Amino acid sequence: MDTKPPVSRAILVGVQLPGVDDAAHVASIEELGRLVKTLGYEVVGTLSQRREALEGATVLGKGRLHDLAALTGGTGVVGTMATAPKSKARERFDEDAAGPAALPVEPDPDAPPKADVVIVDHEISPSQARNLERATGAEVLDRTGVIVEIFHRHARSREAKLQVEMARLQYVVPRLRESSTGGGRQRGVGAGESNIDLDRRKVRDRRAELKAQLDEIQRDDDQRRSARGDQLRVALVGYTNAGKSSLMRALTGSEVLVADQLFATLDTTVRALRPETLPRVLVSDTVGFIKKLPHDLVASFRSTLAEALDASLLLYVVDASDSTHEAQLEVTRSVLHEIGADAVPSLLLLNKMDRVDEASRALLAARHPEAVFLSAASADDVAALRGTIIAFFESAMVEDRLTLPYAKQGLLGTVYENARVLSEEFDADGRILHVRGLPGGIARLRKVLSAS
Repeated sequence: MDTKPPVSRAILVGVQLPGVDDAAHVASIEELGRLVKTLGYEVVGTLSQRREALEGATVLGKGRLHDLAALTGGTGVVGTMATAPKSKARERFDEDAAGPAALPVEPDPDAPPKADVVIVDHEISPSQARNLERATGAEVLDRTGVIVEIFHRHARSREAKLQVEMARLQYVVPRLRESSTGGGRQRGVGAGESNIDLDRRKVRDRRAELKAQLDEIQRDDDQRRSARGDQLRVALVGYTNAGKSSLMRALTGSEVLVADQLFATLDTTVRALRPETLPRVLVSDTVGFIKKLPHDLVASFRSTLAEALDASLLLYVVDASDSTHEAQLEVTRSVLHEIGADAVPSLLLLNKMDRVDEASRALLAARHPEAVFLSAASADDVAALRGTIIAFFESAMVEDRLTLPYAKQGLLGTVYENARVLSEEFDADGRILHVRGLPGGIARLRKVLSAS
């Protein structure tokens, strides 16, 4: 009989710190819930506490810690993982004193199921995680751990898999602990190392290996981007699940993955704008951002983010139907500022407007008069956006005349790929082309045509 594995039941834990209002705190917990559901867990409850700071040992105060333990079947007490040594005489005495073994207590079938995973909406230390595990008897993950695991599951390309493994190892290293059997010494290679020392050395070696492979891929990516340097490039950037992939599919006709889940796209996709233009416009989809995106993941996905840095135009895609869209836009701008891409010309796209009522639409228009309102599901809206993109590049184009010598007619295709040919004439020196394009592109074409 085909049976499905049991679904993990998760309790979400959040601490509202000073400076965080109620709406922002609730929105953060709700977003954490969507992250957890993306992992396939069932969210069975939420527990919050207002504090001046995270409790140093257990994140929560004693009272709320006991409340959490009641939801997971734990003791609510941190205790210790160490077992006090006993002599054989003491073990026999304890067995005799204990009497016959007690019968196991049958679980109450009417009682609600206990949670087996605790998800904390903060980045917590390894010691805090261990203390929570001891008090609750449940597995403990923090927000960073959840995001890293989602990236691990959604990575498809070799590069994305290497990038995610690098970030996972960075996350795991400080959380390595001695096994319950003790940290014995190893014999042979690595003699004198404890188990945990050996594990850490293996992780360091693996990270060095991953870095070498990623550097090699990075060089190839840099060469590909350099080869596309003369072409017009548009990069879609924005919060995760804002609709970037849907817009990418609509603009380019490509079969990119579209899914209503967080971080569905991790791999960079580059396609030509359809119908094609002259010169050609390339559109790239990028990894989505999120609040508290781990810095290790930002660093690991530098090649994806480089698409934004090298773009001619950035399209900030925002889910206008999300009540937290302003905060999401701020996160996007913050990450792009971090990598220096905030200097790239940009357009703000308020997406999913088909889900926005008239009153909210008026407020958005007043707050963002420069924004483009659209729905990626509307062919008319996508066509209008395509016209806006073309008009943006047209405004910077100039007209010029190029001479293509008869001996270099094989370069005619290069001219057509990098500029719009308005007319052609012929004289004794060769083909005279009246072209329109970006000043830099025309300058490079002139250099290529004049080279011996």
